[in-house]
Amino acid sequence: MEHTIDDIEKLQQEFSSCQKLLTAIGDEVRQYLLCIMLKGECSGSRVIDIAAKTNLSRPAVSHHMQILKDAGVVKSRKEGTYIYYYLDPADNEISKGMSLFAHIKEIMKTVPDRSVEER
Repeated sequence: MEHTIDDIEKLQQEFSSCQKLLTAIGDEVRQYLLCIMLKGECSGSRVIDIAAKTNLSRPAVSHHMQILKDAGVVKSRKEGTYIYYYLDPADNEISKGMSLFAHIKEIMKTVPDRSVEER
């Protein structure tokens, strides 16, 4: 099956809607912080607790967590004066990213094999 211009335009729209997600998870520090969170408490972690597990300052962790939060990768809740960051397994932004990559893979299946030189 060959993909149409509409398929490519849809892919461009998907890229656009996933831009914050791709930027957020494209950074090595934020990838590391996500791995730390995945190992941590399900109920969430405070910036000070995350910073204690890294070589990062609290302001640096706070900055990165805000980017992840703005991208919809992590969520936060406030308890008194504390802010807890947590991962939501039903997160829509991660699902959108997965759909984007699945769409890319589908389109790539139909493009000609360019690894072989034509004569």
